[in-house]
Amino acid sequence: MKFNSKNPLLSIIVMLVLCNSVFSQKNHTFTIILDAGHGGKDPGNSYHGYKEKEIALKTTLKVGKYLEKDKDFKIIYTRTSDVFIELANRPKVANKANANLFVSIHCNSVKNFGPSGTETFVMGLSRADMNLEVAKNENSVILLEDNYKEKYQGFDPKKPESLIGLTMMQEENLNSSINLATKIQDNFTSNLKRNSRGVKQQPLWVLDAAYMPSVLIELGFLSNKEEGAFLNSDAGQEKMAKQIADAIINYKNEYFGDGLNTSNTNQREDIKDIKEEIKELSNPKNNSNESVYKVQLSASSKKLKLTPSNFKGLKNISSTYTNKMYKYMYGETTDIEEARKLQKEARRKGFADAFVVVIKDGRCERVSDVVVNNN
Repeated sequence: MKFNSKNPLLSIIVMLVLCNSVFSQKNHTFTIILDAGHGGKDPGNSYHGYKEKEIALKTTLKVGKYLEKDKDFKIIYTRTSDVFIELANRPKVANKANANLFVSIHCNSVKNFGPSGTETFVMGLSRADMNLEVAKNENSVILLEDNYKEKYQGFDPKKPESLIGLTMMQEENLNSSINLATKIQDNFTSNLKRNSRGVKQQPLWVLDAAYMPSVLIELGFLSNKEEGAFLNSDAGQEKMAKQIADAIINYKNEYFGDGLNTSNTNQREDIKDIKEEIKELSNPKNNSNESVYKVQLSASSKKLKLTPSNFKGLKNISSTYTNKMYKYMYGETTDIEEARKLQKEARRKGFADAFVVVIKDGRCERVSDVVVNNN
């Protein structure tokens, strides 16, 4: 395994996660992260009226429905609606869940309307011109994020040298990723007679940051009118989803057998908590450009029902789950002065340490305190 010399702490985290996964994967349920590409303010490709973000989401949800029929699978979606999820947060969800697989679903396009076919990518380095164009397109969502230069350590998705310089932190997972990618492509070709463009290695950030076997599937070209129509149809999405799901089931059975231990209560609870965190992360209000203010009442490792009786009679209570802690919030407003009034009310009710937080672009930060009268 290669260490990231620019971020030694990240390398240590990678080692810990990988070591933990070695001991956990054989005893727990098979956890898979299904990532519908793009969403919200990031539409992805759009040709002939076909929208990538919509097709990717519908197909991803259909894959999940097929897999959910198998009791051994635990499915976690990075998004289930038309919301913008920052690229860095997608593999982060998989790493927190200690998932067995990360599968990201997309649609392709080029300026020439002729090309068609499916292709599945794994993390790696390739200098083929077409592959570098795919990498630029899929990584370009980074430019929509705030502080992307700091967050991605100067990575520029438009520069080939940045793509080629992207190190692969998951070499030991490469063979497994290629195995799954091959099964997916074989299913598309053998069962649906789709044109296959093969399995390819490419420096894609969303795969590089995932600490488990991972693939990025390009369902086909929306720029090709006929193929776009197929992918845009419910029947086409069902067919593609079934082949992906069957490949995942085949992969799971090959690597982990056809029966897994599904009695691990702690893992089920952890996944439930991660799903709550994703729900908060993908809240449209938290991904808009408008700031939303709430009043944080308390933080606890204990989960409470969001009823007035648990919060001294206060209503409109919400919660988030981060770092194994539940944070309980009161109210919601886009006006900071109104938020201050809510803070005063919370303190009068007995929450002496209540403070205002601002939520914007999926991030929650404390607002500097001002003198607040409790009277």
